[in-house]
Amino acid sequence: MADRYLKNTELKTEGGRKYKINSIYPEITATANDTYIITTGGDRYDTLALQFYKDSKLWWIIAAANNSKKDSLAVEPGIQLRIPANPSAAVSEYNRLNEIR
Repeated sequence: MADRYLKNTELKTEGGRKYKINSIYPEITATANDTYIITTGGDRYDTLALQFYKDSKLWWIIAAANNSKKDSLAVEPGIQLRIPANPSAAVSEYNRLNEIR
């Protein structure tokens, strides 16, 4: 996946400093095909995305599906995480939500 911030609108502060508006993340509903894992020490959202999706940039899908605060890639060991079965649907919905802004 390309940079998920690429299409976000760029604005400027009164002082001329550039910034991009925040992204809107889709709600990722559970399906019967999702995978559930118990995390171990050292697990991270990006490495899990690489393992399950072959793309570490899709870490946000796993984080969003599990209501993570998204302030860290680290995952607490010993918790159950849902790995959504269809990352392309989440990417499509992300793009749809953020193109209209």
